[in-house]
Amino acid sequence: MNKRELIKKVLAGEKPPVVPYAMWSHMPQFDREPEKIAQKTYDFYKEYDIDLVKTMNNGMYSVEDFDCIIDYSEVIQGGVAKIVRTPVNQGGDWKNIQELSIEKGALKREQEYLYLLLDKLQGEDVPVVFTVFSPVTTADKLCGGKLMEYVKQGYGADIHAALERITATTCKLVEKVISMGADGVFLASQMSSFAVSNEPFYAEYGVPYDKKILEASMGWCNILHAHGEDIMFDLLKDYPVQIFNWHAWQSLPTVEEAAAFSGKTLLGGIERMDITRHNKNQLRHEIYETIKATGGRHLILAPGCVIRYPLDKEMLSYVKNIKSETEQFLRKKS
Repeated sequence: MNKRELIKKVLAGEKPPVVPYAMWSHMPQFDREPEKIAQKTYDFYKEYDIDLVKTMNNGMYSVEDFDCIIDYSEVIQGGVAKIVRTPVNQGGDWKNIQELSIEKGALKREQEYLYLLLDKLQGEDVPVVFTVFSPVTTADKLCGGKLMEYVKQGYGADIHAALERITATTCKLVEKVISMGADGVFLASQMSSFAVSNEPFYAEYGVPYDKKILEASMGWCNILHAHGEDIMFDLLKDYPVQIFNWHAWQSLPTVEEAAAFSGKTLLGGIERMDITRHNKNQLRHEIYETIKATGGRHLILAPGCVIRYPLDKEMLSYVKNIKSETEQFLRKKS
């Protein structure tokens, strides 16, 4: 059974011969050079024998073409990229956000990355999902994290108009990458958390645009990534995706709750920082409890988010080794 067949079996709710797993990271030294990041993504896939490949796009690519200047210097030490110049510095600036062409700039660059990656993966029969960002996530980055402040100041209509244009751009990109051969999209929602916003805000400024993005994808392997702590599970659990990904063991719901109330295949079960911090006992516990709670069905074992730099090869290999050991133990026990 190849990896594509394995993932399809899991999505259908059938008992797989092995629990598939996936991991991903950002690679800031390479992720704005398509040939290099395609090779690094392929090498990562081959080294760790993962069952689902998520593109490791630059985390700011959705805002680059809006004339942003971004500082990436802290990412290599495990930090995050920071926008140092944005196009939205006052409420009236939202009217300047226009629909972008996907045939130039960063959006074209990320397509080139996908094209090269798919070429390298020919004959591998592994699903590939392309990372896109929710429109409200892009909008919040464009204004330096002050989106809710602008809503409170009365610029809601202008923000909705900007979100429509951001969504149109993202939909064009989604349609293109699926036509190129991606099996689905990985929709990263970074504001659907009570830690950064609230349900009325996200229901109005997030959900409608997220769903337009997902409607644009004709892929069979679409993933929702609910980023951060204390996610708005009630708003997200019924999204039209095949796979639900969140920071399990860091944010509720539990694995068992997520499976029960979403009815979707779960991509998760590992707290990513336990990999970074070398917490082997905690990782073993998480993997054991996740596989036990799901019975190995509707599960792709994975961290809840990107594994931060610096990457530790021993710890990355440990994940698969413990997964295999746990499966063997539970199989004998049953």
